[in-house]
Amino acid sequence: MPDEIQNVVIIGSGCAGLTAALYTARARLEPTVLTGAMPGGLLTTTSIVENYPGFPEGIDGTELMINMQQQAERFGAQVKFGSTVEAADLSERPFKLTVDGEPMLANTLIIASGAGHRHLGLPSEQALDKKGVTYCATCDGALPMFRDQPLVVVGGGDSACEEATYLTRFGSKVHLVHRRDELRASKIMAERTLANDKVEPVWDSEVTEILGEAEGKVTGVRLKNNKTGEENALNCAGVFIAIGHVPNTQIFEGQLEMDDAGYILRTESAQTSVPGVFVAGDCSDKVYRQAITAAGMGCAAAIEAERLLASED
Repeated sequence: MPDEIQNVVIIGSGCAGLTAALYTARARLEPTVLTGAMPGGLLTTTSIVENYPGFPEGIDGTELMINMQQQAERFGAQVKFGSTVEAADLSERPFKLTVDGEPMLANTLIIASGAGHRHLGLPSEQALDKKGVTYCATCDGALPMFRDQPLVVVGGGDSACEEATYLTRFGSKVHLVHRRDELRASKIMAERTLANDKVEPVWDSEVTEILGEAEGKVTGVRLKNNKTGEENALNCAGVFIAIGHVPNTQIFEGQLEMDDAGYILRTESAQTSVPGVFVAGDCSDKVYRQAITAAGMGCAAAIEAERLLASED
């Protein structure tokens, strides 16, 4: 067991985690940031961020996260790239973490582990991942394999509509496959998407299999109509899955109060059900899920951690 106890350990390096790092670093708490397998979080999969205040022309998602990281490091935050929390014992303080096989002690913990893309759960989806199956149109839509080819987007929310609209720049046709007979997206987003001549909705349908060639390349999808039970194949060169997110909170199950979907419950002061453990960002927020709200939550968690430590001093 290590002798040194970290004042603040932050799990995650997206907008929430790096904002928390900036505030705790400026408070001279020397926070340790564990980036996990995806430094910068999901925002690094976005090409241009146009709705983060202060950037009238927009900013590349990766560039924004690098700027935030460097700002936090300037004040003393220690960023450990690729470091992953494999286990956590929150039964007493200091909290005991296992990070890359090594023990770490934390007096306070800020969980900003974000969320990952939800998968269909098909064996063919996994087999053809990165061979025509993708979860980010802005990351992969411009690839030569998708240009002037029919494409499929699976989903019916705002994200699916955004993906479908974006892909009309590259694909010959975009089939928007949704399991219901109307989109869940906001009204203006749905209307804009369906008004695009290159978007063709496929209602009441689910993907039961992703079809591919022996060399590993998507050639189509097999669909099942939920009302009639009829199955048919639809040719396409790419399948873009946009059916939501799953919070990265599995290692805290049974230790922190969560909702049925696995989102960590919090008070208005970012406190979780365990004193000294705070939460921020998409692992707790399933309503807004925006970069700016995640940053605000990171700020709140940092201030509360600082106040707790100051009161104990």
